[in-house]
Amino acid sequence: MITRRPPDVHHGLLAVAVLAALLAGPALLAGQAPQAPAPLPQTPTFKVQVDYVDVDVLVTDKEGRFVRDLTRDDFEVSEDGTRQTIANFSVVDIPIERADRPLFQPDPLEPDVGSNEEPFEGRIYVMILDDVHVDVLRSSRVKAAARQFIQRSLGANDIMAIVHAGGRTDASQEFTSNRRLLLASVDKFMGTKLESITLARSAEYFRQAGTGILDNRIPDPYEQERAYKAQQTLRLLQDVAEWFSGVRGRRKTILFVSEGIDYDISDVIRQFDSPGNAASSIIDDIRQTISATARSNVSIYGIDPRGLSSLSDDTIGVTALADQADASLGIGQSSLRNELQMSQDSLRALADETGGFAALNTNQFATAFDRIVSDNSTYYVLAYYPPTDKRDGKFHRIDVRVTRPGLTVRARRGYMSPKPKAPAKTTGKDAPSPEISEALQSPLKVSGLTMRMFAAPFKGVAPNASVLLGVEVAGRDLTLQPNGKLEVSYLAVDAKGKTHGFQNNSLTMNLKPETRARVQQTGFRILNRIDLPPGRYQLRVATHDTGGKVGSVLFDLDVPDYSKLRFGMSGIVLTSLSGGSMVTAKADDQLRAVLPAPPVAQRAFSQNDEVAVFAEIYDDGTAPPHRVDIVTMIRSDEGTIFFKNEEERDSKELEGKRGGYGYTARIPMSGLKPGPYVLSVEGRSRLGVNVEVIRQIRINVIPADRP
Repeated sequence: MITRRPPDVHHGLLAVAVLAALLAGPALLAGQAPQAPAPLPQTPTFKVQVDYVDVDVLVTDKEGRFVRDLTRDDFEVSEDGTRQTIANFSVVDIPIERADRPLFQPDPLEPDVGSNEEPFEGRIYVMILDDVHVDVLRSSRVKAAARQFIQRSLGANDIMAIVHAGGRTDASQEFTSNRRLLLASVDKFMGTKLESITLARSAEYFRQAGTGILDNRIPDPYEQERAYKAQQTLRLLQDVAEWFSGVRGRRKTILFVSEGIDYDISDVIRQFDSPGNAASSIIDDIRQTISATARSNVSIYGIDPRGLSSLSDDTIGVTALADQADASLGIGQSSLRNELQMSQDSLRALADETGGFAALNTNQFATAFDRIVSDNSTYYVLAYYPPTDKRDGKFHRIDVRVTRPGLTVRARRGYMSPKPKAPAKTTGKDAPSPEISEALQSPLKVSGLTMRMFAAPFKGVAPNASVLLGVEVAGRDLTLQPNGKLEVSYLAVDAKGKTHGFQNNSLTMNLKPETRARVQQTGFRILNRIDLPPGRYQLRVATHDTGGKVGSVLFDLDVPDYSKLRFGMSGIVLTSLSGGSMVTAKADDQLRAVLPAPPVAQRAFSQNDEVAVFAEIYDDGTAPPHRVDIVTMIRSDEGTIFFKNEEERDSKELEGKRGGYGYTARIPMSGLKPGPYVLSVEGRSRLGVNVEVIRQIRINVIPADRP
């Protein structure tokens, strides 16, 4: 998880938690209990390998419109003043996809299956909510601006992470395309900015006046804390930019929602008088932040939530001082205006120097957001091999120009060549492979080895839930060599960045000829369970085949606290007659007796197939005797009901104990026309109103003659 660090501690992203789990112990053979993950390291390192240098380039005309008709020959790229040969040239044009939703519902259904069948082709953002530089009274403005971008500008094919600069890991959100989770992170924002320098000095003036002793210079009583917060935010920007260096081949953007740095670095005298030379350190942090973005090809877009600032609130606080204070003290409305200019200049500088822009003095962010999306949707990508493969650890300047006159070019300004590293140490011969480690650390799914996965939480031993994980690997992608192996790793990361349930299984694929042919045709399934306490998680699953192919899937999962629910439901598990033909490495003992075949991750079913549904409805067992209705329905996109199964259950089944009603329904697909449908399972208690639960799944029916 993205977390805050103080100025003297290196800061990391989710890769920290992932790396800790990968180093927790040797790989596990299927069926072994996982070892506990190791403590998170305080000084993580991130792999940066420069085999080629990629540069994304925005070219606009005098009206600011993107120029689409340029070719490789129109570009000139130099490194350290020497012209380079462009080895690869492409134009990126990313569409904005909208989430698929049933017409009878206002919002899309969150998928219950993750897949890498389609490679990631969207935009990638990190939104930094700078709570340490936003006034608490303007928190609502930050939320409104952030929500507007997520709801209006974030495509279904994009991913975003949200970081609260003050360090609230429980409020931050790891990379996801799930708008509900992103909005929930935004809603936790609360500004903690110190009062303005002018108001703080004003209060100090009156304090001194009350003692009868006035200093020739009215100090800012929060100067050191203000400097600390400035460095805290700047170094967070550095860390996110540095971490972004591992994402290659696409434009990377930081949306920096902030009122800007409020530390005055213009007073040269104070740079030498102030303990620790804070102003000089902050100037150095600004330079390092800009250098980090250049090295990692990251653009910063500053969003000032103050909008059209009138300074009316702060002006009230200094009005009474205007007639009393010596004008030479610099405490008044002009000082407030200077503060505003100073903070906005910091946003403008960070944006301009990194290829972005700052949205300042506006209450309408729609135009700025449209421009940000445009910058990240259409651009050129140039790649060249550096003039030397020597890793010197130095910064190399890049200059990109176009031969066509009258055009503006925005591109990264350089990169840092990594120093040679000693061979990586492993914890044993069974340690996770480097391919697995890299796939688990990536914020993007890896599509080399095609996979689907599902995760369904069930009530476990309190307070934990028992989460069933199912992973299906496409048989066409497996090498299936004699004595070949398939490595499968699981990992769950909670909202605070702590890892849970790490397992690394190595499966030897010694298959009989008939089984090998079946796997090649239908694929291979692995089932497993992990115990997770209640909370919000990102599940990460990675696979690595002997032939060298790697795949990974990321999946957002909410685990309820079943021990405290009066009425609840497990996840929904599906299987089908056709899905049962896939080879399964290990059956789930708890579902073997209630489903006709192992659970499946597929959600497209043939018209000649039959689907079986299983779920558990939980009743806390403390209520008076009552009945519960369980209903399964299949509805079309328009809301027409094509299938309905109703079942009545009696609380006497639970015998006064906390437990659940196991529920199974079988649904023939033969009566459904090809197309999208919504499968729902609802549970309703007759004890009173609002005692109900519902889960919905998007499925598709395909023609019977389609393979």
